[in-house]
Amino acid sequence: MLFRNTQCLCWGIFWYIFLTMACAGYAYLVNARYPADDPQKRDYHPAAILLAPFTLPIFVILSMLIFMAKALFYGLLLTLFIVALIFFREPFVFKWLHKVAVYIGNKLLTANTMIIKVFLQPWVNQPEIKRAPYQLDPLFSRFV
Repeated sequence: MLFRNTQCLCWGIFWYIFLTMACAGYAYLVNARYPADDPQKRDYHPAAILLAPFTLPIFVILSMLIFMAKALFYGLLLTLFIVALIFFREPFVFKWLHKVAVYIGNKLLTANTMIIKVFLQPWVNQPEIKRAPYQLDPLFSRFV
């Protein structure tokens, strides 16, 4: 009674192994026909065909777990975004980003100006700063 369905199980395992190895073997043959300078050509080992039935379930389970983790992370971000829209009316994130961006930008500008003055002084003159007829300050004044 315990071994009543073993023949069906054996045939199912046989077809699974056959199909996965056939897919891997066909992909190996298609890859082998690519010219040597083709960017799609990969360097596969022929023994990788034999490992296909064992690695396919692992990859399927991992891809399902990664998909579920991404879905949960997306749902968490969605709920946090809604909570942030409801409870945090003052845009403190924009103020903080403004401070950080200005700090990093000033450090980069001073370092790059020093490099230019040290190495390229004979070839580079200080350009005159011209004000644009329009400014973006009124657009960001709400957030800063």
